Amino acid sequence: MAENYVLVTDSACDILPEKLAEWKVEMIPLAFLFTDTGKEQLDHEEPIKEFYKAMRDGRIAKTSSVNEDRFIRTFTPILEAGKDILYLAFSSGLSVTCENGKKVAAQLQEKYPERKIVVIDSLAASAGQGLFVYLAVQNRDKGMSLEENAKALEADLLHVCHWFTVEDLVYLKRGGRISRTTALLGTALNVKPVLHVDNEGHLIKVTQVRGRKKSIRKMAEMLGETIVPHSPIFISHGDCIEDAEMLKEILEKEYNKKVDLITYVGSVIGAHSGPGTLALFFVGTER
Repeated sequence: MAENYVLVTDSACDILPEKLAEWKVEMIPLAFLFTDTGKEQLDHEEPIKEFYKAMRDGRIAKTSSVNEDRFIRTFTPILEAGKDILYLAFSSGLSVTCENGKKVAAQLQEKYPERKIVVIDSLAASAGQGLFVYLAVQNRDKGMSLEENAKALEADLLHVCHWFTVEDLVYLKRGGRISRTTALLGTALNVKPVLHVDNEGHLIKVTQVRGRKKSIRKMAEMLGETIVPHSPIFISHGDCIEDAEMLKEILEKEYNKKVDLITYVGSVIGAHSGPGTLALFFVGTER
């Protein structure tokens, strides 16, 4: 029965804690720190606009995965309450968070053999992972059991589409996504990459265009080519709400599509993509 299990995810899904609470989803935070202070903070602990202001001021943020202790402290009370767990994890292609979750699940399964812990690698990030969680919420609310929900999610796994663009190439360079030469040349020519998350959960550059508006339109075009009927549509942004609203307007007026949610790119994802990141998520025929 649906009421016998708890949905759990982590903060890389970039859905605000209050929204996850509304969806009745437990959230485990990842962490970050600014290198000039070395003080670790949990995702969502600092006001997000202050986080992006600090990045624009030149501060560098480093991130860390969910460690095993945080998993134990989240999972144990659920199991002791007699509930099973369906955990939807941040992409294994971008973090060891999922691997840590699987290790803890195996340990706790031995301690609580009467309970079930299912871990699904979402192969997703930001509100793409958030959309995957939303699909799980819908399945649960339809009355699906844990096993039925997990099976349905596995079928959807490689259909959750992610399309990203960034404002400043320095963050992709710092993370090793592009070379220093590409970053310098791209900045000089106002070239904006359009990226996606592939079937292995890695962030991959697909194409590039000249100018911010063209990169936004390119993401809308990708949605138009592959979206399936009745798909939810999520947008996340790195403190660039005007661009998110522009993308929303294009989708509504030119593609007759309704955007279900606009959310911030959180601190952990934002540390790697930077201010001005804009991302679009939906269910498509393929990633």
